[in-house]
Amino acid sequence: MASTPLTDDERQQIRDLHAAGHGCNQIARELGRDRSTISRAAADMSLSFDRKQTRQATQARVDDARARRSKLALDLLGDAERLRKQLWEPCTIHSFGGRENVYSSELVNEPPFRDKRDILASVGLAVDKSMRLLDYDANSGASEARSMLSAIAEALEVAAEHLPPDEG
Repeated sequence: MASTPLTDDERQQIRDLHAAGHGCNQIARELGRDRSTISRAAADMSLSFDRKQTRQATQARVDDARARRSKLALDLLGDAERLRKQLWEPCTIHSFGGRENVYSSELVNEPPFRDKRDILASVGLAVDKSMRLLDYDANSGASEARSMLSAIAEALEVAAEHLPPDEG
């Protein structure tokens, strides 16, 4: 369904808000209009929106996520180290059962083989996940691909802003 045309007052509000540095989404919210309507009207008035702030905010989020992954990778390595130490430490084995449902506990010099196998599996998993997180950020091709996709997305957005409005 086509939206109602912008009034002259709304067009002036778009000019004023744009001049005040408001972005397309913010203007759309303030006027209660669809973003594409504002974008099309701005293009008709030869107004363009600075995407620098959006790029900076996006880059900040990417940097924050990279820092969080790095911390998580280090934490996982710490977890793996603590788990591995358990292989050779004394532990208490608890058991409950038997004919009379008797509880017992026994202090042993090191965990039984089955528990050591489970500990080693957990250590391996923690190390593997840590390395994957580090590899993710070490892959320079990924950031180049993201940059290229961002440029394509911006170009598509600009092209879409200049399309004629839908008639139906």
